[in-house]
Amino acid sequence: MSSRCSHVMFALLLVVGVVLVGCAKRPATTQAAAPAPTGQAAATPSAPQAPAPAQMQPASPATAAAPPATAAPTARPAPSEFTSVADLKDIHFDFDKYDIRPGDAKTLDGNAGWLKSNPNHLVLIEGHCDERGTNEYNLALGERRAKSTMNYLVSQGVQASRITIISYGEERPTCTQKTEECWAQNRRAHLLVKPR
Repeated sequence: MSSRCSHVMFALLLVVGVVLVGCAKRPATTQAAAPAPTGQAAATPSAPQAPAPAQMQPASPATAAAPPATAAPTARPAPSEFTSVADLKDIHFDFDKYDIRPGDAKTLDGNAGWLKSNPNHLVLIEGHCDERGTNEYNLALGERRAKSTMNYLVSQGVQASRITIISYGEERPTCTQKTEECWAQNRRAHLLVKPR
């Protein structure tokens, strides 16, 4: 009898999980806390937040002595206000990963140099995935890729307060063929900027 009860509970949990996971279609946006360049740990949100793109907030490093915020946060520009710059190169990720690869770290070093020499630009980091996986899973993975990219840039001296991240999951592919070579192009972090 207990085996049958366990099977019923498992089936019920499986149905609830499928219902909760299969609904996301719009891009997830988030604000994130990056570690301070000094190596201090930063608090990160435990659950992804998804405000409308026009309400995105800047990422800021956590500090132990920071007073509670009493003023309204600074409104961030919509993603459509950001543009690509030829000097900022995309980085790419392995399948189902969000770790920065050594070759891509060199690309980000170049991007960090450009961003530090152009301090009057805000930065938007888009996280992208290939088409494999559910929409919900790919939105979360794209967010982790954008955060990983942001954290690397902050560790190289780019101010976290200038950076906003957004995940588009699989919704904006650069290549639409169903090949590994094409999917590899879609697993990326894309940087855009906007003058302050």
